[in-house]
Amino acid sequence: MLLTAFGGFMSLIFLAILVLAVVALGMAAIAREDAYRAADKQSKMFWLIILGVTVAVNLLVPMIFLQIAGLVATIVFFVDVRPALRQVSGGGGSRGGSSSDGPYGPYNGGR
Repeated sequence: MLLTAFGGFMSLIFLAILVLAVVALGMAAIAREDAYRAADKQSKMFWLIILGVTVAVNLLVPMIFLQIAGLVATIVFFVDVRPALRQVSGGGGSRGGSSSDGPYGPYNGGR
């Protein structure tokens, strides 16, 4: 009983890793090529290959080491590359405003 519960839990974990990789691959494909250069990141083709291999490994090769390596690449994309791409593409946030805006409006230095 415990073994089947653990197997079900691990299946959910692997499914979540696959979904994250697919979402990252989609986001990498949507971003403009020049945004990667402007953000001083690896090329769009590099990320498409890395994330595509990650998706393929998660679907076809049940080797935990390769899946963890792919998860690391996916996390790097979400934490480092995607925010840089959004910043250079002008999609830094859903609200307008500057970086000095606080929760109640712009900070003006106490003036």
